[in-house]
Amino acid sequence: MSAERFTLDTNILVYSVEPAADARFSIASDIMDRAPHCDCPIALQAISEFYVAVIRKRKLTVLEAAAQANDWLVAFTPMAASAVAIRMALRCAAEGRASYWDALLAATAAEAGCHAILSEDMANGSVLFGVRIVNPFAGGVLSAAAEALLAG
Repeated sequence: MSAERFTLDTNILVYSVEPAADARFSIASDIMDRAPHCDCPIALQAISEFYVAVIRKRKLTVLEAAAQANDWLVAFTPMAASAVAIRMALRCAAEGRASYWDALLAATAAEAGCHAILSEDMANGSVLFGVRIVNPFAGGVLSAAAEALLAG
């Protein structure tokens, strides 16, 4: 049986470079160490949002953030949002089912064949465009569902 394909939300990337995030830093760092060895493409959206977030919050310098983003572009297979994914996200957001950015990530992940998104920002266990949301931080340790994805 092959492992499930999954992707990462921006919050995982941000926590992985933010030691002040305590337990989340440790869990996110573990995820970022293991995920490139799994079937885990990464959305260009998540890389872009990471860059903006860490610069805005002054967690990294511009050069550090750019270097980290470039490293992840090498370590992961990038996945881009298509026009179809954007239309799906617009419709979903207009219907009030999710924020535009969450819907765009889920639609992009669905197009790429992902079965799950590791995210703290969306409702754990919910499904959007056929993609399951898994909160890896449930209970202050790497959740069992996230562990199962990373074990693949």
